[in-house]
Amino acid sequence: MSLRRPSVRAKVVAVVVAVTAIGLLAAGLLTHAIQSQQIMDDISEDFDQEIGELQRLAKEGVDPETGEDFRGAGRLMSVAMERNVPGTNEMFVSYLDGQHQQSSPPTFSRVVADDPVVQEVVAGLTPDSATTVEQEIETEIGRVWFVVVPVTVADRQEVGAYVMASALDRSLAAETAVMRTYAIVCSVALVLLGLFAWLVVSRLLRPLRQLSATATRVTETDLSQRVPVATDDDLGELAGAFNTMLDRLSTAIETQRRFLDDAGHELRTPLTVLRGHLEVLDPDDPADVRETRDLLLDETSRMGQIVEELVLLAKAERSDFVTLAPVDLGRFTDDVHDKARALGARRWVVDARADVEVAGDAHRLTQAVLQLADNAVKFTGADDEVGIGTQVYDGPSGRTVRLWVRDTGPGVPPEEAERIFDRFARGSDTGGASGSGLGLAIVRAIAQGHGGDVVVERSDGGGARFVMTWPLGGPGQRAVPPETRRETAEEAA
Repeated sequence: MSLRRPSVRAKVVAVVVAVTAIGLLAAGLLTHAIQSQQIMDDISEDFDQEIGELQRLAKEGVDPETGEDFRGAGRLMSVAMERNVPGTNEMFVSYLDGQHQQSSPPTFSRVVADDPVVQEVVAGLTPDSATTVEQEIETEIGRVWFVVVPVTVADRQEVGAYVMASALDRSLAAETAVMRTYAIVCSVALVLLGLFAWLVVSRLLRPLRQLSATATRVTETDLSQRVPVATDDDLGELAGAFNTMLDRLSTAIETQRRFLDDAGHELRTPLTVLRGHLEVLDPDDPADVRETRDLLLDETSRMGQIVEELVLLAKAERSDFVTLAPVDLGRFTDDVHDKARALGARRWVVDARADVEVAGDAHRLTQAVLQLADNAVKFTGADDEVGIGTQVYDGPSGRTVRLWVRDTGPGVPPEEAERIFDRFARGSDTGGASGSGLGLAIVRAIAQGHGGDVVVERSDGGGARFVMTWPLGGPGQRAVPPETRRETAEEAA
């Protein structure tokens, strides 16, 4: 049985609590170290002050009983001890020739007077000793820091030792108590922080949980689920982006489903024709075989054209469907005009040619123009005129390329102007013209691949004019918005 991995919420809360705990611990340890060092410095300053006072008394002071200089080290230390009132954790002990002489306070200072380490240091002093000795010892009241000051009087051979000591653990006890309280407060604060962080992170991650739940409910047959967007922060943007992705996915699947339905419908007819003729074919009748063969070849050719156009439309969804390169628009206009003339005997004219270099895919643009020209041939007669033109329009939204094919045929009814660009859609009045209904869908795919679109409008001389527009610099550049394309086309005409 595998253990459940911790959630993102648990990880975030754990990181927040851990980082805060490390910060509080570092701050506490640093504060404790600074305060402890300050206490040690205060004790050291007190010792220095006591040593200075003792030295001044030995050098400048007089015996209060005789009014004369001190005649012995013992008397000097006795007077010094009488004048110094020990602090809360301070102790003073005097020795004369290695023997304990006096203590202050009497009871508390015995831990120093009786300590073998102190006695050993005192026993090692000589009349020539002049250096103080500092050391730390362990006693029954904890650590004690003591300083031994040699005391001698001129013309006397006695050796005095004035010992000053401080109980370190007792001096640091208050700081230790503060740190203990600090630790308790920090522990409670971390618990409260963890609970608060859990609630806050839960609220922040709610859009992610909703996104996950929505993604779980989304299926191929149900793409109607959406994530509620309640905030405008990063998570709100993520939810919005997810909804936009679902919109695109829903549109793509719906388009694919409709495309497959239409393709199945279009291919079912030639397949039914093929099967029907094969079923009634008389293999012993050469004329029937030839006639059926010609009909089947015609149907398979039509099926092949439908399949090729379907493959082309499928490629239109790929990013490399259009390969942009510099295109000489004037020369391109002349070339497609020459190629279109071979499609049928019509009065072919060049309405306009723009001598400018644009970004485009010459192969795909030629394919689109020839498709439009082929449609024009299908819906016109020998006396009709078919015009091809190119132009660059300078509008408020940037420079836009316009490429059109017009004819003087029956035109396109306004109510069908948009529908005829759908796949397998055909106009209501085709005049018996053949076609798969995919040509104009391919033209629109090519226009959109260039970052533009295609529209149909009524030509000035009657008939239809199909106008492709796209940004001069290619996709990503500013172009004339769709709502102004028809206006700019009419102005340019």
